Amino acid sequence: MTEGQTGFAASTIKVLPVVHRISLSDLFDSLHFGFDDFEAMPSHAIFLCVIYPLIGIFLISIASGNSMLQLAFPIAAGFALVGPFAAVGLYELSRRRESGLDISPLRAFDPLRSPSFGAIAALGLLLMAIFFLWLAVAQAVYVANFGYASPSSIPQFIDDVFATPKGWRMMIVGTSIGFLFAVVVLTISVVSFPLLLDRAVGVPVALATSIRVVASNPWAIALWGLIVATLLVIGSIPFFLGLPVVMPVLGHATWHLYRKAVDASALPRAEPRAFETAHRFAADFPAALFSTPYRKSNR
Repeated sequence: MTEGQTGFAASTIKVLPVVHRISLSDLFDSLHFGFDDFEAMPSHAIFLCVIYPLIGIFLISIASGNSMLQLAFPIAAGFALVGPFAAVGLYELSRRRESGLDISPLRAFDPLRSPSFGAIAALGLLLMAIFFLWLAVAQAVYVANFGYASPSSIPQFIDDVFATPKGWRMMIVGTSIGFLFAVVVLTISVVSFPLLLDRAVGVPVALATSIRVVASNPWAIALWGLIVATLLVIGSIPFFLGLPVVMPVLGHATWHLYRKAVDASALPRAEPRAFETAHRFAADFPAALFSTPYRKSNR
């Protein structure tokens, strides 16, 4: 077997992406370009993101059944933890528009044919695990303050949260822990998904590059996280109805932020498979999740 077939190509990359310093103007340029992409592809973006608010409404309706009422806010806030994975199709549309390629709606599903799909899925599963861990921690914070009994009603729960010392303690502790979760996710995902979509690298390189971007630009990335959080809050009120606009703009903008923060031109592209794929073997798992093996057909 060749190195690419064995599934270790990405783990043996010798040239790492170059990380640039970014400024405040780069953040606003990214938002501007993101909104420009949204204007150019509004139907595509809404098509991709309409499911996002619907899922949010569904989850909140479940939580409002009182048995999970205490998790309503953690569910809404934690949704941002999986946002980078949910926006992969938006990154692809921005990438194609930037390259002058076809931007028809179905192209948003090209990441499914990407040689990096295994790595993208693995990183997405990591974010999902963090999301469910956050919910478990939020439930533990509630139990530590109010015990195992579920809220008796929505008005009673609101009164308990805002009018009692236990409620304020729960909010302060929960918000502080949630902030830490958000920092972790921002650090590992600010450019990792766009990099996996753009270049044939594995999860370790993508994570390392994202961490390097944050380390090189701590204040700029902190401000970017604040911008993202603020826009998501605005888009979530009321009932997530603003997210079909906010999510696409942020998704497209994240692609442009990646292009400003990372130069990965020395690495091979991760073009969607329009050719014969290499055979995979059971022995390649789980190494295949960290590589991008493929073989072009002879034409």
